[in-house]
Amino acid sequence: MKLIKNISIIGFILFASITSAQVKFEAKVSKKKLGLNERLRIDFEMNQDGDNFEPPSFADFDVVGGPNTSVSNYSRNGHRSYNKTYTYFLAPKKKGKFTIKQATIEIDGETYKTFPITIEVTKAVKKPNGNTAASDMAEENIHLVAEISNTNPYLNEAITVVYKLYVSEEIGVSSNWREKEIPRYNDFWSQNIDIKGLNILEGEYKGKNYRYVILRKTVLYPQKTGQLKIEPLVMDITAEVRSNKFDIFGRRLVTKVPKEVTAGSRTINVKPLPENGKPSDFKGAVGNFSFKVTTSKTQLTASESLQAKIEVTGKGNLKLFELPKLTVPSSLEVYEPEHKENIRTNTSGMQGSIADTYTIVPQYRGKYPVPSISFSYFDPEKETYNRISSDEIIIDVIEGPTAGNSNSEKVTASTKQNISTNTNTFAFIKTTSNWTNIKTEPFFKSTAFWSLTLLPFLAIPLAIVVRRQKDKRDADVDGNRIRKADRLAKKYLGEAKKAMGQKESFYLALEKALHNYLKAKLNIETSDFNKEKIENLLAERQVEMPVIEDFISILENCELARYTPITQVTMQNDFDKAAKTISLIDKQLR
Repeated sequence: MKLIKNISIIGFILFASITSAQVKFEAKVSKKKLGLNERLRIDFEMNQDGDNFEPPSFADFDVVGGPNTSVSNYSRNGHRSYNKTYTYFLAPKKKGKFTIKQATIEIDGETYKTFPITIEVTKAVKKPNGNTAASDMAEENIHLVAEISNTNPYLNEAITVVYKLYVSEEIGVSSNWREKEIPRYNDFWSQNIDIKGLNILEGEYKGKNYRYVILRKTVLYPQKTGQLKIEPLVMDITAEVRSNKFDIFGRRLVTKVPKEVTAGSRTINVKPLPENGKPSDFKGAVGNFSFKVTTSKTQLTASESLQAKIEVTGKGNLKLFELPKLTVPSSLEVYEPEHKENIRTNTSGMQGSIADTYTIVPQYRGKYPVPSISFSYFDPEKETYNRISSDEIIIDVIEGPTAGNSNSEKVTASTKQNISTNTNTFAFIKTTSNWTNIKTEPFFKSTAFWSLTLLPFLAIPLAIVVRRQKDKRDADVDGNRIRKADRLAKKYLGEAKKAMGQKESFYLALEKALHNYLKAKLNIETSDFNKEKIENLLAERQVEMPVIEDFISILENCELARYTPITQVTMQNDFDKAAKTISLIDKQLR
């Protein structure tokens, strides 16, 4: 009896030791039923350290936080306890029942998996995530605000949108926030202003002191009149709300509350430019500008050249209107102008200058007037139209041939001569021939006859071979897509290749080629071009992110290259990269 008792005790001890050494790896969720506006916490726990942790695919959720890793390891009375946890915070995308599949990890060379978990998502609830006090605290003390400089601008008048995140001093925000929805500026020309670092500032919001950071700055130029909508910026953040509990070291515990904040959509009322007093030569310039027309010289000899420059300087929509054209007498040969821009964009809009430089080559001696040129713009601050006119410029060609019409006017009667008549006026006409008879053989049964007869039969095998090659080529879907993409790249980049070596002309042509390609493939207008919209549209059409990033970087190079020294090698690299990127986009577009 005593032996049986001892065996039982030993068996119990062995069972306990085996049980304590058993590996555990499991998934736990904060709840299995939640509202559409709630957040789900999922923990992957293990009692031994492992490698190569692979989370499941959260396809039906947005990951708004994590992975956060926590480890506890302690020993008490000879008993060692270890626990490691990977934590994710998820936001459901839609209502329904969804299954979170298995996670895997390797522990001591063995692969372990969690059990799948089914989650039911219902309609939005009034008090999300159950912790009413912490949730209400976060709701009252975090605000995402879109501050607009002018909600009632004129057409093509600059406005600025600044996105600020206000956080009360009573709570905190973890660093794992992300932009869930990026604002779209349909019917606006837009440009983002770079922000160097997120500096914490202090200010007031609705009469209360807050800390805030500036997340985005964007300059907009409305391209349509009427009520225009600015889509909201939506962010997922994790608020850190202090609780009334303390840890063993006396530090206040923090409750983490996942939260979605939005700046809300905004409506801009865009006024049309007044018709009263609008000049006939007005071409859409809005702002405050100066205008001048200059020439590199006013006196020269024929076959020499000079440059005439039409320049607008100031603040306004410099990239969105055309300069007036140069008109000169027909005796002056004029070449296509070279367009140059020196523009910087800040929160007050575009500032700088644009210019068209014409090369003029006179053909004859004389004095030639370059007529006065006028430029009109609308000043939104004074709400008036202004017209600036240049002075007439006289180009004096001091040496060179005289125009033919000038010589003809100096012919006098004394220089006229009598014309003697010739009675043999038509002597050059030949009235006899030296034709000879040619012996011809009949066409029927001739070599030419048989050749033409047999030619269609000989062409049949050739046509069959050509047809088979064409069918084979048509069946090669990938090959056709590659060839089409290469042709498209060559088509749009042809002008840029011609301008290789001329920095301004090359990058202007390259940027125009990229824009024209997007207009052709994505059916968007020039006013819609901004980096965020291009990125979103290409991503929606299933273009890979590295290719999108290359395309955006080329556009940025085009903008920067106008103001920085560029070598021939750099131009060739940018051209090759643009051709490759256009080809890849055309192959990946769906």
